Amino acid sequence: MANIEILGVPHAYELTAPMSSCPHTLVFIHGWLNSRGYWQPVISRLSTDLQCLSYDLRGFGESQSHAKTDFSQIPTSASLNSISNSVVGSTFDSLYTPAAYAQDLTVLLQQMNITSAWLIGHSLGGTIALWGAAQMPECVKGVICINAGGGIYLKEAFEQFRSAGQKFLQVRPRWLSQMPLIDLLFTRASVARPLERYWARQRVIDFVVADPEAALGTLLDSTTEEEINRLPQLVSQLKQPVYFLAGAEDKVMEPKYVRHLASFHRLFQYCGDNVIEIPECGHLAMLEQPDAVAEHIQAIVNSQQLTVNS
Repeated sequence: MANIEILGVPHAYELTAPMSSCPHTLVFIHGWLNSRGYWQPVISRLSTDLQCLSYDLRGFGESQSHAKTDFSQIPTSASLNSISNSVVGSTFDSLYTPAAYAQDLTVLLQQMNITSAWLIGHSLGGTIALWGAAQMPECVKGVICINAGGGIYLKEAFEQFRSAGQKFLQVRPRWLSQMPLIDLLFTRASVARPLERYWARQRVIDFVVADPEAALGTLLDSTTEEEINRLPQLVSQLKQPVYFLAGAEDKVMEPKYVRHLASFHRLFQYCGDNVIEIPECGHLAMLEQPDAVAEHIQAIVNSQQLTVNS
């Protein structure tokens, strides 16, 4: 594990060796209350052929700092000018919008001299990846969203989700991770089949250590009516290929909502060419079905590379 400072906050990351066979780096972005470690089952299958970068989002995992960043001093990427004002709007008004996290990612890739990347994001990380593609059109060659979709604001459902999330975050004493058998609750949450207890324990740890402000801020700022309604327009304006992997049994982000967002991209072509549904899979595809996820990622990147070279 290494650290790099981004806008005053130390960010933990792991980078595998570069591969001469592929010029791109796969950049893995985790979801809410998760950390970079959840990608390891997939990265272990891909890193023999592709360079892989995983990192902890600001305020999660090991990317934490008590110092607060002044985002008013962040230069907005020139590439943002290509997106209409109605899309950008007030995306940088908060520290915790997906666009603000994408700006962190922009700085990360610049500091690491990564000039050609595929962004792979899980859940909230998928939204961050879409914003990253908009902010870095020259660098980002494509996006793969995993268990991520949406673009439909259902007022009552989102109000319930936000309320439940806030209550969930209020019960996070440090000693929770030491409670006997507490991890058993996390083996079954949001998945089609129980996870190994190792991953359940990791979920408890990440839940407990997440910075309170970041945990609440990302929950609230990523689920506003404005933010949800902005997603389809964002996807429709992306020039890069965008693919979506959906868990057939995902109850958090149901396949129908994944398909809805995917349909705004040119690759959808009326029949969902850019959507891949993984059977017997819930909301944590990279842990539940790492072989399938890795195979799909490799196939997508390879096919796009062949398209570029042909």
